[in-house]
Amino acid sequence: MSRTEQEYKAAREIYAELGIDTDQVLKTLSSIPISIHCWQGDDVIGFDGATSLSGGILATGNYPGRARNAEELRADAAFAFTQIPGKKRFNLHAMYAETGGEKVERSSLEPRHFNNWVAWAKEQKIGLDFNPTFMSHPLAASGWTLAHPDNNIRSFWIEHGKASRRIAQAIADTLKDFVVNDLWVPDGSKDMPADRLGPRLRLKESLDAIYAEKMPNDRVLDCVESKLFGIGSESYVAGSHEFYLGYAMQKAIGLCYDMGHFHPTESIADKISATLLYVPYLIVHVSRGLHWDSDHIIIWNDALTDVCREIVRMHVWDRVYLALDYFDSSVNRISAWIIGARSTQRALLYAFLEPVEAMRSEEERGDFGARLGFIEESRSLPFAAVWRYYCENQDVPYGPAWIEDVKDYEKKVLSGRE
Repeated sequence: MSRTEQEYKAAREIYAELGIDTDQVLKTLSSIPISIHCWQGDDVIGFDGATSLSGGILATGNYPGRARNAEELRADAAFAFTQIPGKKRFNLHAMYAETGGEKVERSSLEPRHFNNWVAWAKEQKIGLDFNPTFMSHPLAASGWTLAHPDNNIRSFWIEHGKASRRIAQAIADTLKDFVVNDLWVPDGSKDMPADRLGPRLRLKESLDAIYAEKMPNDRVLDCVESKLFGIGSESYVAGSHEFYLGYAMQKAIGLCYDMGHFHPTESIADKISATLLYVPYLIVHVSRGLHWDSDHIIIWNDALTDVCREIVRMHVWDRVYLALDYFDSSVNRISAWIIGARSTQRALLYAFLEPVEAMRSEEERGDFGARLGFIEESRSLPFAAVWRYYCENQDVPYGPAWIEDVKDYEKKVLSGRE
């Protein structure tokens, strides 16, 4: 028996005394997918001619080795997968279509423009998710898309939204899997608007038009995503949290909580139980906002742990879909993927290994001191032994060993890119 197996056996016995079956925990954990975002790998540039970001977001830094095309992006992601345990998905934006050099407007995109991505997903044995791209485009330069006062511009973006749903449906049917199709728009005002209602009426009308088309099955999980503010929309965002919460409830579709899209003192974890009473499913975009919506690489912090605690305690990992969403150009982009995905899985595992039933029993008895005691004492339980066992059984490095693998990949592959 290896040292890892010996340590895991000892840890398993300790957790068993608290009523926790670590073997079952690891089986469950390995079935929960983490959707890894394509846009971290190329600084959200995409393949349809955009040279800079717009829409209230910004990728800072100039670390060498950015993926310059789809082949490089897929290769980088595939390497990152080898360092990440558990079940994985890949999250695509519409601007990552491959058109063979042909100019194709976003309103005219078709499933065939993503055939290479679907074939690659089959090879990697992963699922795909999708996002229409309402940014970094001449018709989004004003900061308005689905709520634009110009009917022609608004119609263009409505058609793009419809096309994206059809693409998501085709991907889902080909892979015989669900596809989360998340819609976010940057529409808002830099300074105080005179009319707050008008843009929201136009946004609702546009969304109604996009979702009017009935899909042939339930494989596409439509979702809407709010934002607090962005660069150029500091004073007003048409698609606020309240707007999309009401819309998701009315349409019985999903709501996306981006952890970086709220005030730093707000708890995303606290919103999960409340929202799932009224909407069928949630997407949590795992991000780390510092002081503002800055999309830092997620780390295993209290905010992430609290989100995972709620998912585990409510047994809703089949109704809450976890997806990474940040972009940092100042560090090795592959490291950013790996850190975020591994941190999310560590937070999930930690949540599964808490003695929740003991906490609940003390809570029901009204002994809140004992409840707090269990929470605090669980911090020193042998979590690391279980995590190491999990990583090694998933054939990925444990601890910082992956860092050398990434450095080697950077030396052999990324250093050759301009």
